[in-house]
Amino acid sequence: MKILYVYPKSDTLISRHVTLLTEGLRSSIEIFSADQVGAVRKIVREQSPDIIHCHGCPTLTVSRAILSALKKGTRLVLTPHGQLEPWAADSKRNLANAIWQKEFISRAYAVILLGRLERTNFSGLGWNTRMEEIHNAVTTNTISRQDMCTNTFAVYQKVMDSNTLALMDEPTLHMLRAIIKVGIMGDRRWAPILPSGQINWRHLLLYAEHENIRNYVDYGMSLLGCNVPAIDTSRITAYFPNSYTYPRPIREKIGDYQGKETDYLLKMISQVRHEPLLLHLVELTRELYRDTIDDERLTEALEEKGLTDFTHSLMQVLSETTGLDEGYMPLTQADNRLTRQISKQLTNHLKI
Repeated sequence: MKILYVYPKSDTLISRHVTLLTEGLRSSIEIFSADQVGAVRKIVREQSPDIIHCHGCPTLTVSRAILSALKKGTRLVLTPHGQLEPWAADSKRNLANAIWQKEFISRAYAVILLGRLERTNFSGLGWNTRMEEIHNAVTTNTISRQDMCTNTFAVYQKVMDSNTLALMDEPTLHMLRAIIKVGIMGDRRWAPILPSGQINWRHLLLYAEHENIRNYVDYGMSLLGCNVPAIDTSRITAYFPNSYTYPRPIREKIGDYQGKETDYLLKMISQVRHEPLLLHLVELTRELYRDTIDDERLTEALEEKGLTDFTHSLMQVLSETTGLDEGYMPLTQADNRLTRQISKQLTNHLKI
């Protein structure tokens, strides 16, 4: 794990805080530091840090450099060091500054507050709900230096255990799709050629946990005979976007199967259009593999419900995510703007 500390080195208290963290964590992580925009950009370009931990509220130019790094996949942690407290804020701060500062802080995976009062005041701003309280060993004896470092490292790990889809390399993504396909079909003979590269099982399993497809993934891995480390993902904490809710089976949204199969498929596709979730795509794929589906009748029903264009795009998405085969698609695939919109919604489900 690579961490870039961005902080004003002229501030004695903040510098001492960062020094303690650096000394306590250097055996566990690779640490870099910067206080000027040029240094931030150089380290981001040359070292590709996993996390930028910003201490204090940065200037506009430094904030922009950090935001540029976030677009490339770096994640942000912020410790305000009391600089957002009512008595510390600049009374002459204009609206424009407040807007960019709010935007910057809202992008943080976590905000570390140094005490209960600071946490209470920060919470009142409503800028970020992902708050952690870790006292500062520089200014209080309520926490040891070791505990401060341990708790801070736990935040970093929690950040890196969040939205793991964005962190997956190609072999891991390839393996995920293969496992999902086999888990749906219940037969390893449906598996595509498996990747030869090393798989990041922690990323894969955490993503399955957060999308509530762990049962399909576990089944697929068992059929493929994957040598997977024992990881209890239910006990690993992560950060989620404010809009996140744990995915539930689609029957809890549309009811249990009753009546005609075509009608149930229409309900499933309508629900996916309303809220594309990977779990529901997996469930829909399983349903489409049934031999009892009347494709002609389903095609007519989709047209009547105005779902034809969406379903064309959805078939492309299912092909890419769950491995649905062309022969089981009620409509042909379409790779268009709507397809990319559905894919983006799936990708952004866990994005902060």
